[in-house]
Amino acid sequence: MKAWNKGKRVGQKKAFKLEEIWRIRIRLELENKLEQLVLFNLAIDSKLRSSDLIKLKVRDICTGSLIQSRAIIEQKKTHREVQFEITSKTQQCLNIWIHSKDLKPVDYLFPSPRKENYHISYHYYSNIVKQWVDKLGLDITQYNTHSLRRTKASLIYTKTKNLRAIQLLLGHSKLESTIEYLGVEIEDALTISESTDT
Repeated sequence: MKAWNKGKRVGQKKAFKLEEIWRIRIRLELENKLEQLVLFNLAIDSKLRSSDLIKLKVRDICTGSLIQSRAIIEQKKTHREVQFEITSKTQQCLNIWIHSKDLKPVDYLFPSPRKENYHISYHYYSNIVKQWVDKLGLDITQYNTHSLRRTKASLIYTKTKNLRAIQLLLGHSKLESTIEYLGVEIEDALTISESTDT
């Protein structure tokens, strides 16, 4: 069966803006949705594809009972290792989550609510992201799980313009992939155009 998007250039999903990140975080904290808060924070920190994020195990981010400030995993898609940071805010909620669920090193960080010894599905994660987008009143067609992978990378680029750093953080083999992924040339061109008063 031929893929619907074969040979077509599909538009990139939008990254979340800083204000939107905080609005989601605050809502999840107020609603006591710990699993979603951990998922959201770790998705942004790690910049992992959803296929790698949902398969993380406790041992991938912990040494003994201590949550690491940096972790390294092999990406499923590329088989290349990628490192990521785990900020103190994410470490705190991870710690509470792991202890409240009594997760062991061999357990998935996000266990399936239906299947024992299995992780949450992509569909489950995707539906959660849709809920976040919907509650913010954003266009649901412009965002998906990949928006979380792009979020921190986009924020770093806006702040530093350091494409090489973003390439390493995303685990891209070619700089051209990072440029295309972020859409930086068109974004920069539009920003320059918008700031030029005629």
